[in-house]
Amino acid sequence: MNRNLFLMEIKRNTLSLTVWMIAITVLVSVTMAVYPVFLENQSKILGMMSLIPDELLQFKGISDFSDFLSVLGFYSVNNIIYMMVLGSIYAIVLSSGILLKEEYNKTAEYLLTRPLTRSEIFLSKLAVLFINVFLLNFVTALAGFICLELVRNTPFSTGAFLILSLYTLLLNILFGAVGLFMSTLVRRARPITTLSIGLVLILYFIFTLSKITEGISRIGYLSPFRYVKTNATSPDYSLDFWHLLYFIGISLLLIGLSYRLYIRKDIYT
Repeated sequence: MNRNLFLMEIKRNTLSLTVWMIAITVLVSVTMAVYPVFLENQSKILGMMSLIPDELLQFKGISDFSDFLSVLGFYSVNNIIYMMVLGSIYAIVLSSGILLKEEYNKTAEYLLTRPLTRSEIFLSKLAVLFINVFLLNFVTALAGFICLELVRNTPFSTGAFLILSLYTLLLNILFGAVGLFMSTLVRRARPITTLSIGLVLILYFIFTLSKITEGISRIGYLSPFRYVKTNATSPDYSLDFWHLLYFIGISLLLIGLSYRLYIRKDIYT
């Protein structure tokens, strides 16, 4: 890894990281601010929800009305969409462009003529990707935890909260690895931001569709969202070993393939 390149990339991506942090933190904070109001009017709200078909509730990620009554359940149901989907979009947009930007900005020749190897370039940018995704998850999870503490009326499981946050981090890292891999497959330098965002949304749609329709529930296994356990209020909620292996294994595989492809790739200047 090259220190100068690493610092340059960190500086280059600071603004976008800050904007994403603020956006997700605001969404989480505003949503959790509604929780005390919900508790005051829970009988009316639950009465209204009883009129909603179960399929639509499952689309939202609600399996039981009681999920809403605990502060952690309310957080999980309402905010995990921000952490999972928006965090994954940030990760894949960052990763899909971090190796390509010198090519489509016509600065690749300058970068490659410096005393840097392809390995140093790849590893420096990979480190930036990991750090930015981690910081996004850390700051937003910290904001979520503070909100939980401020609005809770009963204790909640800190361990379950940390596991839920870890699942989100692993999901974001996986999409970051997917973005890297996609960028190494691009022959002619061009931004693939739209394609990257579309992929996250399609996979999330597949996941939610599999929850709505029992007959096609198996297609949900095609989506990484399927392997995130969001039922944080369950007494036996824990980190599943096979799901952990899924996220780490596929992420490492895609990063390894990306490295090999980038080392051999023709860089257009």
